[in-house]
Amino acid sequence: MNLPNRLTVSRLVLTLVFLIAVFSSFPYSETCALLVFGAASLTDYFDGKIARRDGIITSFGTLMDPLADKILTCSAFIAFVGRGDVAAWMVVVIVARELAITGLRLLAANQHVVLAAERYGKHKTISQIVAILAILVAGSYPEWGSWGTTFCGPWVPPFAEVTKWLAVILTMSSGGLYLARNRNLFVQDL
Repeated sequence: MNLPNRLTVSRLVLTLVFLIAVFSSFPYSETCALLVFGAASLTDYFDGKIARRDGIITSFGTLMDPLADKILTCSAFIAFVGRGDVAAWMVVVIVARELAITGLRLLAANQHVVLAAERYGKHKTISQIVAILAILVAGSYPEWGSWGTTFCGPWVPPFAEVTKWLAVILTMSSGGLYLARNRNLFVQDL
């Protein structure tokens, strides 16, 4: 297995470790969840960068990289609903968009069409990762003592709230644009 694919698989493993940390109450579990999610997000960046740089594009990577991304981000948002950090309707919008686009890609593949990722989708992913990191920092800074409370307390919770809304807006708009641009794939079957 090449390095990019190992990084993709590690993201799936890190998702499990992240969920354990999120739902645990051991000392510094919030900070641990933050660090694990950060590491998992970095594997997303590096697996694609290395694969493109070294020309190691595989069927496994093409399928599993975006799937691992969706599993990581959707797991985080669903966990946040369980903890009361994010409204359920926001997560429904995010997960529904991911399922709709995945379904569209499957329909395209069935018609021997490859749908590439678009710039708006990349912005959506970045906004979701920033929102998740902001929510995790908002939950973990009290573990950092007076330093965390002094420097993070005043601005992190409002910032986390703004990033949640931005992630939902970009998720809806990028999904709508992607469906509209590729409507010929599903309109002909109606």
